[in-house]
Formats: sequence, structure tokens, C-alpha cells
Amino acid sequence: MTLTTAPSPRTRLRRHPERGHYDVDTLAAIIDDAWVCHVSFMLDGTVHAMPTAHWRVGEYLYIHGARASRMLKALTDSDACVTLAQVDGLVLARSAFHHSMNFRSVVAYGRFEVVDDDAHKLDTMKAFIDKVAPGRWASLRPVTDKELNATTVLRLKLSEASAKIRSGGVKDDDADLDWPVWAGVLPLRLQAGTPVTEPDSQVADYPLPG
Repeated sequence: MTLTTAPSPRTRLRRHPERGHYDVDTLAAIIDDAWVCHVSFMLDGTVHAMPTAHWRVGEYLYIHGARASRMLKALTDSDACVTLAQVDGLVLARSAFHHSMNFRSVVAYGRFEVVDDDAHKLDTMKAFIDKVAPGRWASLRPVTDKELNATTVLRLKLSEASAKIRSGGVKDDDADLDWPVWAGVLPLRLQAGTPVTEPDSQVADYPLPG
């Protein structure tokens, strides 16, 4: 991946700048680990924010939707802001003021562009399915021309983006360290549950990744 990014007036962290990251590997890891991003944009003079699934291929973040979507068209007409975040833990301090969260987040700015080429569109859709369920694409019923034509795929180059990460423990005031209450971090993580098979599924068991 050839992408390089640097702080811009829109992405430079001003509060806790030590938590800011602008390197490609950090941005890519957070984007790949998240399932949903939020896309903010202007439409008809009003601000909108759209939660949507996303995926990344190289230096681009991709989203998709129905071809008839006015929102997707608006994303190619003006700049948008994309945000996503993962919460890794609840930081429980001795005072309410110092409670916090451990998190990883990304903010990206730019203008989306349409993926017009059908072969490119199929390749990126395969990348999306591979993110959801690695290796599943080859076993699926092939995408039809009708489905392909009904789907719009957009991509945003990650050339103006920053990450912010908070990790570690409680940061209480020295005067509060003797306060008789539990202090520490409650880790959080997203975990897949037991697969629920459809009654009419032709395959009985979910194929776990090898």
C-alpha cells in the first residue's frame, strides 16, 4: 500500500495530540477491525449522517448501497467526513470526572468516487464478503447482472485521515488514590456467538475458518 498521510488542519489532533496517529498501518488496522462507519455529508442544505458497513482495499475505504439512493449520489457531489470507532475497555476511576474509555478511532475526509467498472466492482464486493466471511465468495451463487447494476459502490481515498487511540489504565488525581472504591479497566470485545442455521439451509453446519 503506497498511501501516506500527514496531519491536515482538519485531521490534526489538538487535544491529547500524543494519542494521534497518522501512519498507514495504524489507520488500516482500525478500519479493518471495525464493521460499521458513519458517513456525514450535506444533502439539500441539511447535514446527514449515515451508518453503513465498510471495507478497505489498499488506500481506499469502500461503501455500497442501492443505485437509486440520493444519499450515495450526494457523496460524490461534495466532501464527506467518515468516522469509526472501537471501544476496547471502560476505564473506571475513583472520581466521576476521570472515568474514560479505551478506544481506537479514525476520522477521514474527502470526496467519494463511483466505482464504474463492473470487474472492479465485483472485485471489491468479493473483498467485502471476504471481510465478513473469509473464503465464502467461491461457494456463493454468482452475482447477476441485475444485482450488479442495482448496486452502487463508492470509494474514498484515505489521503486525509487520522487515528486517535486511548489505552492504559486509570489516571486519577493523587489526592484520590486512597478513596475506598474499586478502580481499574473493564475490557470489552466483540465476539461471535453460536451460528444459527436456517431451517432450509442445504448445509447443516457453518464452515469455521481453517
